[in-house]
Amino acid sequence: MKLIVAVDTEEDNWGSLRLTRYTCENIGRIPAVQALFDHFNVTPTYLITYPVATNDQAASILKAILDSKRCEVGAQCHPWNTPPLNEENTPANSMLCNLPAASQYAKMKCLHEAIRARFGVEPISFKSGRFGYSTTVARNLHRLGYKIDNSITPYTDWTRDHGPDFTRFSPRPFRFSSDNAFQECASGDLIEVPSTIGFLQHDFARSNYIFNALTRGPISKLRLAGVLHWFRLLNKAWLSPEQSNSDTMIRLARAMMRNGYDALTLVFHSPSLKAGLTPFTRTEADEGRLFQHLREFLVFARDAGIEPVKLSDVQRLL
Repeated sequence: MKLIVAVDTEEDNWGSLRLTRYTCENIGRIPAVQALFDHFNVTPTYLITYPVATNDQAASILKAILDSKRCEVGAQCHPWNTPPLNEENTPANSMLCNLPAASQYAKMKCLHEAIRARFGVEPISFKSGRFGYSTTVARNLHRLGYKIDNSITPYTDWTRDHGPDFTRFSPRPFRFSSDNAFQECASGDLIEVPSTIGFLQHDFARSNYIFNALTRGPISKLRLAGVLHWFRLLNKAWLSPEQSNSDTMIRLARAMMRNGYDALTLVFHSPSLKAGLTPFTRTEADEGRLFQHLREFLVFARDAGIEPVKLSDVQRLL
């Protein structure tokens, strides 16, 4: 089994869609988590937003790590702060997939060129901010020369937030054609590497069916999914130190192994490295726990023989 780490490397201003200025103080925490990755021979991919790419101090921190070949950099497009800012600033328009194709391309190209100018590399991996992904986005990725997308969150529905429904997707990476981002194609020119989200029970597909049945429609008011979660009969989990403690992440990894998956993709947001910026780390104690859970999971992965690989390595593995 392989382990991929993808970090949403973004501005401090969590959920702030209407600002004219963004700070990037959380990037100062990156060297600390990078030291942890170095210890476990993990080469993370930092998926960088436009405010980070154009912030001198933040970019210099990341470039030093990149130049020493201890990380990769990719792109993460936040439409609300990536030029050109021509569209109305609404929650729906914060999803890249909801913008016209030409607007998507203009923003993605602007971000791409900012990363290339700042870091001297052509990014090949991409993530849609707030998971606002679609086939139109995929076509623009192909047009810009990207090879890998990391936007899909398996078994998760974002339609209440004006986004896509990923409930039918498993956490298995797959090749696809840019003409259909949601259909596996063995000869496809792009690769989807979903975040690892699954269930602690054996049969992911069955668990997902039950979870959706209990959380949609009038029956959701009974909160039966919560009851099953409490009794450890239906437990959906993210491979993320933001959403899960180390015990849950380890149990999820073992469930992935039992189900025959051969890759894990661990994700989190860089602002969570600094207390007070996200709902996941409100206090310094929360910040310490995030590092602890990440460290404990990496110890497990090492001892279990799970091999760290770069996100770009997926091209070879598939």
